[in-house]
Amino acid sequence: MRANFTQLYLHYVWATWDRLPLITPDIQKLVYAVIIKECEQLKCTVIAVGGIEDHIHLLTGFPTTISVSEVIKQIKGSSSHFINHEIKPADFFKWQGSYGAFTVSHDAIDNVAHYIRNQAIHHQQKSIISAWELNLPAGVKGD
Repeated sequence: MRANFTQLYLHYVWATWDRLPLITPDIQKLVYAVIIKECEQLKCTVIAVGGIEDHIHLLTGFPTTISVSEVIKQIKGSSSHFINHEIKPADFFKWQGSYGAFTVSHDAIDNVAHYIRNQAIHHQQKSIISAWELNLPAGVKGD
C-alpha cells in the first residue's frame, strides 16, 4: 500500500448549558449549517447531524490529522460564536463543557445516521439510547 488508508467514524454528542432548550426551531438549521461548515474546514466528512432543543448529535468520517478534542472544541466554539454574534446576540447561549464521543464501525453507519436524523421521534417515543444521550445531569459545569 503506497498511501495511508483509514476508515474512522465518530459519533459526538454534546448538550446546551444546563440542558436548557436553547436550540429553538428558528435557529436549528442555521446551527447545523455552521457545524457542517466547520467540519468541512477540519476535513471531517459529515454523515449526519441532528438533535433536539438541548443537545446535538454528529456523525463524521474522522481524519487522522486532528484530535477528537480539537474537533469538538472547534465545532462547539464556532457554533457558539455564530449563535451569540450572528443569529441571537441578545439571547443567552452556551454549550456545556463536556461531550461524548463514540467510535462507529463501518457496518453501523446507516443505523447510527438514522438514529441521529430522527432525534425528535426517538425522544417523543422514548426510544433513545442512553449512552448516546450524554448522561450528564443538568448543571454539570465546564467550558
